[in-house]
Amino acid sequence: MQEFLQYFFSGMTNGAIYGVIALGFSMLYRSTDLINFSHGEFVMIGALTMVTLTMGFRIPVLPAIIMTTICVAFLGLLFERLAIRTVRRPEPIVLIIITVGASIFLRGTAMLIWGKDAYAMPSFTPHPPIDIAGARLLMQSIWIITISVLIAGSLHFFYKKTLAGKAMHACAINKQAAWLVGIPFKVMILLAFGISTGMGGVAGTIIAPITMPAYDMGTMLGLKGFCAAMLGGLGSLWGSVLGGFLLGILEALGVGFISSGLKDAMAFLLLLLVLYFRPGGIISAVSVKRF
Repeated sequence: MQEFLQYFFSGMTNGAIYGVIALGFSMLYRSTDLINFSHGEFVMIGALTMVTLTMGFRIPVLPAIIMTTICVAFLGLLFERLAIRTVRRPEPIVLIIITVGASIFLRGTAMLIWGKDAYAMPSFTPHPPIDIAGARLLMQSIWIITISVLIAGSLHFFYKKTLAGKAMHACAINKQAAWLVGIPFKVMILLAFGISTGMGGVAGTIIAPITMPAYDMGTMLGLKGFCAAMLGGLGSLWGSVLGGFLLGILEALGVGFISSGLKDAMAFLLLLLVLYFRPGGIISAVSVKRF
């Protein structure tokens, strides 16, 4: 029981991380019908920026989180303005290739800025782990889970209760119809990129204390976040959180009770099963198109 709880707590922590990253994928897809495969690199930049601000410039945690989120969101705005909006024929496959190219570019740029070494930073709160039935729960894990749920709730409120959220959703459904009723769809797309990459920055800040941030960490995080989004239902906010937690817990249990070699394979195995049996995910938010 003690081992099970320890693996469960570890899975909850990883699942919350995957959930936040999956929220970025689902939020952007829900608003623009685009999948950004460079999203993991924005998470990586957020983690390394957080380490730089807190350990290098000695900035307190809360201001550092705000500054990191703003910086990463600004990079997302630049990415949309310079790489996405300038495409003459914005077909889905072209945009996906651009995001893959952006991923490679951001990873190389991060290597030039921060080098190949991994970095470390302390937890947000210097509190000893909480002992529950012999298993230990880190305080940083509580921070990660709490922030993940708050982000999902805030996005739900944004889409359901604000005009900007409803306008972004309308643009995803039909850009031309949204333009005819006076919604500036280009502004909405820009805003969607800013919010999505900003969430990637938040994900980077909360995982920095429990991982060793490095320039090459974003690719695997992005792929697992995408798997979590597909598992929960791409475009569904709460489905993304659910998919993240489910992926994290199954991954931790697989590592603990079967083999550590399943850590990375578990995500892609679940993705294949979901695509085969339930393409829309656990909570289907959008219709699935087959070609």
